[in-house]
Parts: sequence; structure tokens; C-alpha cells
Amino acid sequence: MSTQDNATRPERSTGQQARDQLLAAMPLTERRLQSATVPTAVLEGGDGPPVVLLHGHGEFAAVWMGVVPDLVRDHTVIVPDLPGHGASLVGDGRLDAGTVLNWLDELIDQTCGARPPVLVGHLLGGAIAARYAVHHSDRLTRLVLVDTMGLGWFRPAPSFSVPMMGFVARPTPKSRDRLFNRCFLDMDRASEQAGERWEPLLAYALDRARTPSVQAATRRLIPQVGMKPIPSGDLTRIDVPTDLIHGRYDLQVRLRTAEAASVRYGWPLHVIEDCRDDPAVEQPEAFLDALRTAIGGAGGSGTSGEMEAP
Repeated sequence: MSTQDNATRPERSTGQQARDQLLAAMPLTERRLQSATVPTAVLEGGDGPPVVLLHGHGEFAAVWMGVVPDLVRDHTVIVPDLPGHGASLVGDGRLDAGTVLNWLDELIDQTCGARPPVLVGHLLGGAIAARYAVHHSDRLTRLVLVDTMGLGWFRPAPSFSVPMMGFVARPTPKSRDRLFNRCFLDMDRASEQAGERWEPLLAYALDRARTPSVQAATRRLIPQVGMKPIPSGDLTRIDVPTDLIHGRYDLQVRLRTAEAASVRYGWPLHVIEDCRDDPAVEQPEAFLDALRTAIGGAGGSGTSGEMEAP
């Protein structure tokens, strides 16, 4: 750590301060690596079989903070910021589906070595994970898709779309909170779950939404990776055990999309009660129960929602 005097130390931005607070509360170490063409921020910790967690669009690695402390007890946990998100900032270079899939392939090489990981993807991260598994199932031990995009057309409910567009057009504390009230079934409960990490989470989310490179990455990736459904012929090529975890009241990707995929592809569906599109934040214990059931680990301490088999 630098011993530079406070009077001469450069001031850290509000966003960086919020990020530092979030990372300080996680039992992970941050490092930077070059994956494909993307300078990538990665959080790592724990010991055991590897689990790679991919967050959703407009998010960042720290959104997994509620479940990481449990997972690091018996897994090596790898949590990157997606390309163009968090601190994995991408300049004016090409950022498309091919780049992102190459990025994930190299990331797994550099963080997992010869140990195939469990790959967990949420929303846009789920669409990336599923597209990767189509071609690289042999590099994974399991695939877990959480409220994932890519199983159907991305058509959020109007009650979500309007605040989403408002926040994208003008990111302010008011528009952020209006959107978050549609992401969470009970925003007060989500705040209680996060505790002292809630305010830094809000601050960093707003800072990233105001960052031009993050805005550009989201505009590029959602149409190319998350908007259109992955062809069913591709999804049937996924040759690794796959589970779906889904919040019952998700307004971005409706539960019926996951139900249809569960029936069509024979993927077990774990429904998390009393939450919308982010069960790892809103219902972390139930999410962990579902995840451990999916990956064949010991059950957690919470009560998960029902599992709906095809």
C-alpha cells in the first residue's frame, strides 16, 4: 500500500470509492488480466472445484456478494466484470458476440486451467454462458442459467421497460430507484439483505450507468447476444448437465420462458419464490439452495422455491 501523504494522494472518484467498499466486503482478491482483447477485472477466492459467475447487463461482479461467502467454503470462485462492464472497460475496439465468447474461453483458460468449471450466468451473462456451452460443453462440468436471456425474444413487461428506458436515457438516483423497484419484488428486503453494502451498490450502479463506455457496451451486447433467442438447434447441442434458476415474478424474462425451455430441453427448473429477476440478491439463501442442488453439492440453510421438473 502506498504511503503517499493524504494531501498529495489523488482523490478517488465516488464510483471507485463505492467499488472499493463493495470489494472490501467480499472474501475475494481482485486481479487484472487480458482476455481476448478485453482488459478484464476478475475477483477470485476459495478452494475446490471452480465456479465461474457471470453477471447481467448493466451490472458488475459485486452483485454476487450475497452468495460468494458461502460458495468460497468449498469452491474456487471466479467472478469477472463482463466486457465493457464494471472495471472491464472496452474502448472503441470491436465488441460483438464472437469477441465475448473468445473472452470467456480465454478467461476460463487463465483462471481454471485444466479444471472444467461450473458456469453460472445471469440475464445477459446467462445468454453468454449458453452460447458458449453450445460450442464448448466439453470445457464445462455444469451449466446453470439464472433468469437467463437467450431462451426467447427479450421482451420485458411494459412495467419494466418504461423505467429501464428512463434510467438508460437519464441515469439519476430517482430513475435508478424507479428501475430497481421493478428489479426487486421488495426493494426494502433487498436492502436489508445487502446491509451496509447497499448504499455502495446503489452508488456504483449509478456511476457505471453514467459511464459512456458502459453505455456503449450494453447497446452493443444486448442486441447481439441477448435480444434474439438462441436457435433451438443450437441449444439441443449443449452436452453438459444444465439447470435453470428463475425468480417467479421476473418482469425482464418471464417465468413462462424458462418453463417452456425446461420442457423442451429437459432442463430442471428451480423456481425461487418472492423475488423478481435477481434471486442471488433478493433471496440469497434460496438461490444457494437451488444452485447447490443443481451442481450436486450439499444443501444450504435456506428454503428454496419449488423445483419444477419437465
